[in-house]
Amino acid sequence: MKVLKLSAQGLPQSWISLEEAVLHYAADEVRWEMGAEIAVFHGGHNAMTGRQSIITVNSIIGTQGVPRINPFDLRPTLTNSKLFARDRNVCAYCGEACHDEVCTREHIVPLGQNGRDTWMNVVTACKSCNHRKGNRTPEQAHMGLLYTPYVPSLWEDFILRNRRILADQMEFLMSHLPKNSRLHA
Repeated sequence: MKVLKLSAQGLPQSWISLEEAVLHYAADEVRWEMGAEIAVFHGGHNAMTGRQSIITVNSIIGTQGVPRINPFDLRPTLTNSKLFARDRNVCAYCGEACHDEVCTREHIVPLGQNGRDTWMNVVTACKSCNHRKGNRTPEQAHMGLLYTPYVPSLWEDFILRNRRILADQMEFLMSHLPKNSRLHA
């Protein structure tokens, strides 16, 4: 289970473990919290009062400070799992759904023709279509694209990074997606 860590301004920073979240709470760095309480940690007892310390962790936390880097300057890393999720595991050529084990990263302009391994030059393809297209462009292979590639937004990238997103975390992230996002249900 991961906690969605946001800046104090509400911009996603990272997915963190419960233990990392407890450290933010203990250091008094949590400025606000949202979502459900997902864990309770019991600490030691105060020698003077006898009271036990308790830290309750919420699924979304806003932490103090200004991020060192502007998250809007970040380009999401390209991985097969994020690519397949972006494209909803649908082959860009035949439109068939494919499972991760039969999906492939397909370069629209092949690497052999000076294509690049970037979000805007890759789509999900089934092994059959990828093999049929080979080292050709879609035009050369007479295989039209059914959808166009795009670079995921910061919010989309946070959804694509984590397979186990809690309902309240997903609701928060989905509320910030661009209107044209393919991740809308």
